[in-house]
Amino acid sequence: MDEKLFTVKEFELNNHCPECYSRDGLQLTFKQKFVENTFYKAITNETTYSMFCNICKTDISPSRWTDDIDSVISYQKKALVPKSATFKLKKTSWLLLILAILIIIALNVFIFVN
Repeated sequence: MDEKLFTVKEFELNNHCPECYSRDGLQLTFKQKFVENTFYKAITNETTYSMFCNICKTDISPSRWTDDIDSVISYQKKALVPKSATFKLKKTSWLLLILAILIIIALNVFIFVN
């Protein structure tokens, strides 16, 4: 099963970076999980977020967030509208499903004829 994350929304924050104290460069990124395998493709409701400083090129972990950053992230999480969860069968699944139905029909015909 191949799990990927795709970017739903990116925000430039005006808060001070906890590492370099720059006010320009904090970027908050929300990502949503996408699952794909041989039989189906699906977008899940699972979202993740990460923060990166473009000035000092550092990932900012939640343990380093200030109260101001935490409140901005809480607001952005509430305002975020992720893509709706979807589930689509691929051609392989449809072929297997049709084949199974045809086998069941053939067995029923064979049983009732005899």
